Amino acid sequence: MKTARPRTFFSPSIWVIVAMLFNTDVYAQNDNSNPSPIKFPTPQVTSNQLFYLQRDPNTNTIVYELNVDKEGDIVKKEPVKAYWIRYTEKGKKVDLNYIQRKFAYGIQSKDLGDNYYELKFVAHKQLPMYLLKSPDDKKYHVYVTVNNKKLQLQRIFLRIEGGSFWLPNVKYVELKGINTANKVQTVERIKI
Repeated sequence: MKTARPRTFFSPSIWVIVAMLFNTDVYAQNDNSNPSPIKFPTPQVTSNQLFYLQRDPNTNTIVYELNVDKEGDIVKKEPVKAYWIRYTEKGKKVDLNYIQRKFAYGIQSKDLGDNYYELKFVAHKQLPMYLLKSPDDKKYHVYVTVNNKKLQLQRIFLRIEGGSFWLPNVKYVELKGINTANKVQTVERIKI
């Protein structure tokens, strides 16, 4: 009679495949004293850059840009496009794959009229963001209200401690931007 081996959800080789598919590093976070022991690079700002997203456990960054056509007009069906800057691969620029766009880092948009859009992450629809032109510089920016402060969004950081790709253990989210009330750069944290 054969003895049954204990069954695991994923074998180590599957984790390697998952890491390659989803662009994540597979390692345990050991230093809990420092909010993030990783030094994150700041992406070089492009003319259409709206904000960027960084998260543990690696430095690869997702940049969200205004999506415009050849004439420079906003693409109403998809006003925001996203792509990776893979710092772990010498800063290579790579589009999000289908699963990343549809289940994790993609943006859903709703045209509210007059070049004003509501944006929501596909993975977290509870925090609406808004794309519109700033009255100050006449450029498009993304705005979000968090902790009763309206921010012109520049960066999102996800602090992840363990979990899996489908169910990461997100400890908190930090949103960095310009407070529209006083024009001061502000960081607001949302605990999950």
